[in-house]
Amino acid sequence: MTQQIYIRNESLEHVVNESAVRSAAEATLVDQNVQDCEVSVMLTDDSQIQELNFNYRQIGKPTDVLAFAMREGVDGELHSELLGDVVISIGTAKRQAYENDYTLDVELARLTVHGVLHLLGYDHQTQDEEEIMFEVQERILCMIPI
Repeated sequence: MTQQIYIRNESLEHVVNESAVRSAAEATLVDQNVQDCEVSVMLTDDSQIQELNFNYRQIGKPTDVLAFAMREGVDGELHSELLGDVVISIGTAKRQAYENDYTLDVELARLTVHGVLHLLGYDHQTQDEEEIMFEVQERILCMIPI
């Protein structure tokens, strides 16, 4: 098995170029030397990600990206090829792209890299973790031809 990346656009409001998402996920897995895995990326809207954010994090507002790692917890070894799921709100991504003067493709790539890094165990709960994660994230983003 090699890297399998599945992308699903659940947003009825937004049509996007999925190649930025695929390139970002692939670049992250290559950079981190991860082989033989499956990653699912769902592109959705603010209302659906807000519901997920509330159900899983008890935060009642939309967020840009959520990551659900499958290799963690009691059953983490059952299907070791399943890395996990990344959920991205296209509405939030569009707003952030506009605010930061990025294209939507660049913002979707940034959020995809961020989400996949979370699946791989990176976090930003402390200053040290944040510095490491964002350094890796920026290095990967520089490799993606967007």
